[in-house]
Amino acid sequence: MRILLGVSGGIAAYKALELVRLATGAGHAVRVVQTPTSTRFVGRASFGALSGAPVLVGEFERDPMRGAFPDQSPPDHEPISHLELVGRADMLLIAPASANTIAKLAAGMADNLLCSCALAASCPIVVAPAMNNRMYEHPATQENLSTLRRRGVTIVEPGEGRLASRGEQGVGRLAEPAELLQACEQVVGEESAPGAGSDSALRGLSVLVTAGGTREPIDSVRYIGNSSSGRMGTALAATAAARGAEVTLIAANVALPTPPGVERLDVRTAAELEQACTERFDASDVLLMSAAVADFAPAAPAEGKIKKQDREHLTVELAPTVDVLAALSARRRLGQTLVGFAAEHGEQGLQHARGKLARKSLDAVVLNDISRTDIGFDAEQNEVTILTATGNGQIDEQHVTRAPKPQIAEAILDAVEAMREK
Repeated sequence: MRILLGVSGGIAAYKALELVRLATGAGHAVRVVQTPTSTRFVGRASFGALSGAPVLVGEFERDPMRGAFPDQSPPDHEPISHLELVGRADMLLIAPASANTIAKLAAGMADNLLCSCALAASCPIVVAPAMNNRMYEHPATQENLSTLRRRGVTIVEPGEGRLASRGEQGVGRLAEPAELLQACEQVVGEESAPGAGSDSALRGLSVLVTAGGTREPIDSVRYIGNSSSGRMGTALAATAAARGAEVTLIAANVALPTPPGVERLDVRTAAELEQACTERFDASDVLLMSAAVADFAPAAPAEGKIKKQDREHLTVELAPTVDVLAALSARRRLGQTLVGFAAEHGEQGLQHARGKLARKSLDAVVLNDISRTDIGFDAEQNEVTILTATGNGQIDEQHVTRAPKPQIAEAILDAVEAMREK
């Protein structure tokens, strides 16, 4: 795939460097076009070193590669740069896309090289906004994004969290580089004929994915929860969709953006997750149960807020929640594939995962060690062992070394496809 990356002004431009690194590492060819303002945040030399190609900023500067990508030979003439670049690209990704650039795109302006490329592009366009939450939530920005969506532009929604301005939190964080790359691969796959992933065993299947962590209320404001961010489940949903599956994501308190082409249902508690899974399970061909579901919940949560004077000797009685995965496994039909996830602590993790695989009659269990702080919950990388039931009482074990969670998702779905092809 040939990606033309447009970088507009904003502190999130540093994330675009990681995107180029991931894309080139995955075998994609990348050319970069920067707006003049973006060079105040990241210089063109950095993008040039990672992409292996000259970076363009001005509309009238000469392109030494004459519009070619690193995997192509330059033409034998001097083409018009913005026309040649988008003509050779499989897709145009603008990340980060500032409020100013989004407004220009919506208005059809072409006052810099990046906007000229966008206006001339016949290839798919993906726009990833990044800005302060007040700018992002402004009606003008939202209307501009709606305009782009109506024109067929794919919008990769920003995340929520810490922003560039000191002490500010909110929506507006640029999506993570791995998520952006997945969005690009999916968009190009959908535009292709017969399409990327056409040989995938998941194409046309219904895949149900759970993600995040449930929160069980103590009172109207407090809850018992866990630190699962939903990154693993979201990556699984995105990867399954890119392989041609019809994906439903049941997200328990997940602040991450919804992957393109994925239907999302938001839930809060274990009971809500159970209900959503029960309603969707029978029609599903594959279940990927990556959500961290609470094993216990307060037996009698208070209706209002417990006051400070009532907390001095507060006792919270816990009651077990329904084992959602075991209940679904008990009602499975022939042809369904069930994958559980085991977040275990320390050396006994493998033994516990083996027990879960057998006890719940699953096809596979994905084990990760939560005793490590550099992987697992609320981290961008993971390292897992995939345990697969072979059908003769034996268990195959595949260790996947530390990698970004989208790459872990690829390995998990490779295992799922292998199981279904047997």
